[in-house]
Amino acid sequence: PALLRSLVGSEMCIRDRSSSDKIDPLVYLRESNLTKANADIKNLAIEAKNGFNENENLEISHKLAVPKISKIVINAGIGAIKEDNKAIEKIKKDLSLITGQSPVVRMSKKAIASFKVRKGMPVGLSVTLRKNMMMEFYDRLVNIAMPRIKDFRGYNKKSFDGQGNITIGIKDHIIFPEISVENVENIFGFDITIATSANNDKEGYELLKLMNFPFLN
Repeated sequence: PALLRSLVGSEMCIRDRSSSDKIDPLVYLRESNLTKANADIKNLAIEAKNGFNENENLEISHKLAVPKISKIVINAGIGAIKEDNKAIEKIKKDLSLITGQSPVVRMSKKAIASFKVRKGMPVGLSVTLRKNMMMEFYDRLVNIAMPRIKDFRGYNKKSFDGQGNITIGIKDHIIFPEISVENVENIFGFDITIATSANNDKEGYELLKLMNFPFLN
C-alpha cells in the first residue's frame, strides 16, 4: 500500500467519467492488476502451447494439456523465537502484508528434547495462495522483490523436485516493498514452493521461463 500511494500520490484520486464520486486509487489499481492477471492467464495457454511445441521434447497435443501454476505455498520457520509470542505475531503480521493473506500457525506434532520443542508448540507459519492472490503474489515476487536481492543472478533449474514443482529460498523478507525497514525488529527468511500441473521438470521449467521467472544462465 505504501508503494502504491507513492506511485499514484497520496492526494490523487481517479474520477469515473460517468460519475463524480471519487475512487480510491489503491482499489482501482488492485482491480486493474487482477483483471490483467486474469487476461494473462487466458493468453498464456496459447503462448505456452506455441512455445512448448518449438521444443522437440515437449509436444503438447491440446491447449488444455498445457501446464499451469496450481498454487504457491510460503513456509516460514520460527526457530529460536518460538517461545516469544510477540515476535511470532510480528512475523505473522509481516507475512500477511507480503502475501495478502493471514498465515496459519503450524504446531509441532511431537516433542524433540534436543531442539527444546514440546508437542503442540508453534514451530512455523504457512500460507497457501491460489487463483488471483497467487498470480498477484507471483507478479510482485518476480518483478519487484527478486530484483532487490543483493547480487542476484537467478535460481538454478536443478531446484525442481522431479514433478515440475520448484522450491526457492528467500533470506530477507525486507526485499518486499510492503515491509517498512524502520519498523522491522527481526529479519527472517522463508521458502516459496511454486506447484505446477506439469508432468516433469522440463515442462515446469518451460512454463516458468515463459512467465519471466529468473533462472541462472
